[in-house]
Amino acid sequence: MSRTVAIVTMGCARNEVDSEELAGRLAADGWTLVEDVEAAEVAVVNTCGFIESAKKDSIDALLEANSLKGHGKTKAVVAVGCMAERYGQELAKALPEADGILGFDDYLDISSRLQSIVSGNAHTPHVPRDRRALLPIAPADRPAARNESFASSVGAGGSLFRKRLGNAPWAPLKIASGCDRRCSFCAIPYFRGSFISRNPDEILEEGKWLADHGVSELFLVSENTTSYGKDLGDLKLMEKILPSFSTIPGIERVRLSYLQPAEMRPSLLQAMIETEKVAPYFDLSFQHSSPLVLRAMRRFGDSERFLHLISQIRALSPEAGIRSNFIVGFPGETQEDFDNLSEFITAAKLDAVGVFGYSDEDNTEALNLAEKVADEVIRERVEALSSLADEMVSIRATGRIGEQVRVLIEDQELQEGRAAHQGPEVDGTTSFIGTEFKVGEYIDAVVIDSMGADLVARPL
Repeated sequence: MSRTVAIVTMGCARNEVDSEELAGRLAADGWTLVEDVEAAEVAVVNTCGFIESAKKDSIDALLEANSLKGHGKTKAVVAVGCMAERYGQELAKALPEADGILGFDDYLDISSRLQSIVSGNAHTPHVPRDRRALLPIAPADRPAARNESFASSVGAGGSLFRKRLGNAPWAPLKIASGCDRRCSFCAIPYFRGSFISRNPDEILEEGKWLADHGVSELFLVSENTTSYGKDLGDLKLMEKILPSFSTIPGIERVRLSYLQPAEMRPSLLQAMIETEKVAPYFDLSFQHSSPLVLRAMRRFGDSERFLHLISQIRALSPEAGIRSNFIVGFPGETQEDFDNLSEFITAAKLDAVGVFGYSDEDNTEALNLAEKVADEVIRERVEALSSLADEMVSIRATGRIGEQVRVLIEDQELQEGRAAHQGPEVDGTTSFIGTEFKVGEYIDAVVIDSMGADLVARPL
């Protein structure tokens, strides 16, 4: 019997890829995908489990979907994604409104799982485990140990288990999964597992598939893009395959994300700047600038090294976009540490900045650290740094007035899109006045004004 399902995606671009792979598997098994949860018999919420605010948003989405049961077609609400994987049985007990809590190992049989749940059968949620133990410690041993549960979206027979859930002219393309870093504030390695790269041929094949389905900008995503290829025996593999993306018919722009500053190497920097169609866009995960806080985070670097990296990028490409996220209020962060970070934000003049207050996370080293910063102090520092960051981002945007940009139109009504230095959804936008461009067009223009991080341009 044909059934209807709606997939609601929370969190990052990596989750968007997972949702589209789930959609592809469901469609291949006869399910009808619908956009409106109210029109679906099953609502699947792809949750985010990264930080407390993201988890709250995911729970709100589950409760909102649950409120539709009994008033329309909706018969079941199912949680998948990082929060479902991370908490399993615990989430099921805390959220009885959800009819099913499915982990990553359920994805291959997602159709039968949903069919069983909507038929009224009880599903026993999994007991969370440390997924790092599923693969060998040595990266070089992982490809041989990879089993079906780690299979990429391109099957052995060439079939692609992915169905686009929107019609945006850009799409995320997952190049790897998991992470080997041991940042003390982050639980992603625990529930996503160790780092494992996808085969280059598979990635390029999916890139071609996306181009055939209306995509002109590929957004390469992973938990750590700078590590790509290390488990395949070639840490410079990304530099070698980047030119291949440029040859895909229909692809006009390629963008990399989630770059670790400590792993940025000259060859990758050069390849990103010099390879045709690769956007000069650097999504660098600084997190802080105080060396003492960074060491407590199990990370490397300091203000001087980070500013040197930024100066290298801008020396090679003055128009390059650089964005980053920062955590304030990490255990042991002093006023001096915070002042150090404020000075770094002032000097760096980044194109986009995300500021987050520290929160304790299960299965992280920082959970048990002493010298916790008071919640009130964290809120004050978040507010102060966010205000400073907004000011610096505005200055950087104002400095782009007179600069030539190439804009991908994404909203026809607002005549709004993104230049090469602006990443999808989380960065600023570039808009036009009095034009009638269509979604998917690339417009060469000159920046004439700025408003915060956003730009206004005139077509050339």
